[in-house]
Amino acid sequence: QVQLADSGGGLVQPGGSLRLSCTASGFSLHYSAIGWFRQAPGKEREGLSCIRFSDGSTYSTDSVKGRFTISGDNAKNTAYLQMNSLKPEDTAIYYCAKGGPFTPVQDMCALLRVSTWGQGTQVTVSS
Repeated sequence: QVQLADSGGGLVQPGGSLRLSCTASGFSLHYSAIGWFRQAPGKEREGLSCIRFSDGSTYSTDSVKGRFTISGDNAKNTAYLQMNSLKPEDTAIYYCAKGGPFTPVQDMCALLRVSTWGQGTQVTVSS
């Protein structure tokens, strides 16, 4: 059964950092793409950073470029989102999701061709 388990959220002060994890089961990250998304109350879900493991291509949206970094560990079958310089407007539920091995990373971050979602992890940035 294909599943994603995302974790690592919490409460952090403005300017702080968090690392989110997305552990895959039922498939290998090496043959997939993984994206990180978020949804704040009253807002639509938005793509943040996406990676295709077959060639290592990545894409980040302007809202997080330079602050968030996506990566993965094939041995642990886990993808990560390192979030630095967090702002109150980063408060949201964060989700990871799976795409196919040839999914263009920009398409995935545009919420196209996403097949499986994690359950979400809450990130709150507040003093």
